[in-house]
Amino acid sequence: MSLSPHNTSSNTSGSTSKDVRQYLLVTGNYWAFTLTDGALRMLVVLHFYQLGYTPLTIAMLFLFYEFFGVVTNLVGGWLGAKIGLNRTMNIGLALQVFALLMLTLPAHWLTVPWVMAAQALSGIAKDLNKMSAKSSIKLLAASGQQGALYRWVALLTGSKNAIKGLGFFLGGGLLGWLGFRDSMLAMALMLALFWLASLWLLRRDLGRSKQTPKFREIFSKSRAVNILAAARLFLFGARDVWFVVALPVYLSSHLDWSHTEVGSFLALWIIGYGVVQVYAPKITGRQSGHVPDGGTALKWALILAVVPALIAVSLSLFNVLESSESAQAILVGGLLLFGALFAINSSVHSYLILSYAQEDGVSLDVGFYYMANAMGRLLGTVLSGWVFQQWGLEACLWISSGFVLVAAIISVGLPRHSVSAG
Repeated sequence: MSLSPHNTSSNTSGSTSKDVRQYLLVTGNYWAFTLTDGALRMLVVLHFYQLGYTPLTIAMLFLFYEFFGVVTNLVGGWLGAKIGLNRTMNIGLALQVFALLMLTLPAHWLTVPWVMAAQALSGIAKDLNKMSAKSSIKLLAASGQQGALYRWVALLTGSKNAIKGLGFFLGGGLLGWLGFRDSMLAMALMLALFWLASLWLLRRDLGRSKQTPKFREIFSKSRAVNILAAARLFLFGARDVWFVVALPVYLSSHLDWSHTEVGSFLALWIIGYGVVQVYAPKITGRQSGHVPDGGTALKWALILAVVPALIAVSLSLFNVLESSESAQAILVGGLLLFGALFAINSSVHSYLILSYAQEDGVSLDVGFYYMANAMGRLLGTVLSGWVFQQWGLEACLWISSGFVLVAAIISVGLPRHSVSAG
């Protein structure tokens, strides 16, 4: 099957049309889920900081979200190959609706264990949805069309992050407009409508392996996938060690930004990050006729590693000089540069995993890879709260730079090739 518009036979055209409709449905589900996921994260961070929770305690609220993301990706890839990606995607949507409804209870019920439990369900839901969407692209793109695969992955990933940015903006706005409880209820109702549509329209056999996969096959046997997964762990740990808790709390407590300003800025950052991901194939030189390989991942990781270190040095300097305006400008500008470079790194990784993955049972390799992604987020989230509380934002940035450098060193082991974009 192919997504290319150049096939003219009626059978191929019919198949292409169906594939495009399925791609749009998968993407629509992914967008709707991501909108609620981004809003939920911003609502929880700002609401519980407003209630007086420490940065470390706020980070702990996301502990189960990230931990169960690790478990879900590891098991979810096997589950997707066994029962089909349509079912794993729909299970994810249903779990997110339930998690949102859990947070509509009266305020005195929203204890730390209860919120952590709701976040655990949301983490399971998010990674079932993400694994299902990413694996589907491998199946809906034509075999051998590496350029098309790179474009479709970049479009899905970039648009998802733009929608997540809107979710951050939505979360900050809803907290001031509807309050915490009613915001959760509104998002649950919206996502429930998408879930019902997905139950009706999503193809029944999407992603089901021709042979029943054994549970022990959840661990990848591919050296390339294993190396890429290790690099991904440190790459996403490098982002979340300063982005998840440290940055929004710093903007609110040190720079006196309002909740709406924090939510709006982070939203615009993620939207811009998503736009760069969409254009990543052009930025990384696809027009020259080649697609990324391990050398591409190494090069862009080395460039990215410099940015957090420069921001940390600059912040320390301006803090000594007591120039808060300059520190704010450095932080904002550095964050924008980090976002653009991180987006390119992420897009290259997202393409490589689908390029390396086996087509039959693709969700097994993709699930294992995103398990490492979730481990990186878990590590980064915990460190974000603890390191910021103990040593401040500059320390988080130094750790971020070190993590990206480790990802670059690991990327040395990735395969090099010269594949035509097709």
